[in-house]
Amino acid sequence: MRVGFVGLGSQGAPMARRIIDAGFPTTLWARRSATLEPFADTPARAAASPADLAAASDLVCVCVVNDSDVQEIGDRVLADLAPGGIIAVHSTVHPQTCRELAERAAVQGVSVIDAPVSGGGPAAAKGRLLVMAGGDADVVQRCRPVFESYANAVVHLGELGSGQTAKLLNNLLFTANLGTAATALSLARDLGVAPERLTEVFARSSGNSFALNTIGGTGNLDRMAGLAGGLLQKDVRLIADLADAAAARAGVVLDAADAALTLMEYPR
Repeated sequence: MRVGFVGLGSQGAPMARRIIDAGFPTTLWARRSATLEPFADTPARAAASPADLAAASDLVCVCVVNDSDVQEIGDRVLADLAPGGIIAVHSTVHPQTCRELAERAAVQGVSVIDAPVSGGGPAAAKGRLLVMAGGDADVVQRCRPVFESYANAVVHLGELGSGQTAKLLNNLLFTANLGTAATALSLARDLGVAPERLTEVFARSSGNSFALNTIGGTGNLDRMAGLAGGLLQKDVRLIADLADAAAARAGVVLDAADAALTLMEYPR
């Protein structure tokens, strides 16, 4: 399978490198030529445009930041992607963004799957990402060898959009856990227990969580806010919108996530 990759950021770049190292003929495109310089020592070809990339690809992986970027790149790719081609959206966006792109793609005989990832750049570099896939099962299966070059788990959630919903739910829970972990450590300090010692207890007991390990023993969310506050705010907004549209009650998890965003000074 010939693979095109757009979105060579901190996560996308190691994903693309893994695809190249796995031996797939790969074409890359970036707005800035400097972004392509780290790939000069690889057999990957640099495309002049997203349309040029699409013409050389059977599968185009899109790993850009937000919904408007996915819409723009998706449409530019469709200009020259042949019937039978596939667009895999690795970005974390609203499920409807993927569905709307799929409607436009279907006119050209092109398939779209949503395939957001979890784990970050370090996991991508080690081939240990998690891919949450939504869309036609046969199409996901065709993409699986490429996905498995950078992921050690590819979970097919169901119809198109379900991968995005799963990723948003994951990020909602992570955000909520950040808030509960930070406030538990703050409470510990007020009650005379050293937060850094309590973290050792949590790490070996039922209070442990990925969020707790992320913030460490300080209970301070400033670092996390600087790294991901805006992205978590975006994702909580998206999942809250999905819940409202479905008349579904989000409950305590959304309340806790809202509290965490407020602590990080990124209120929803």
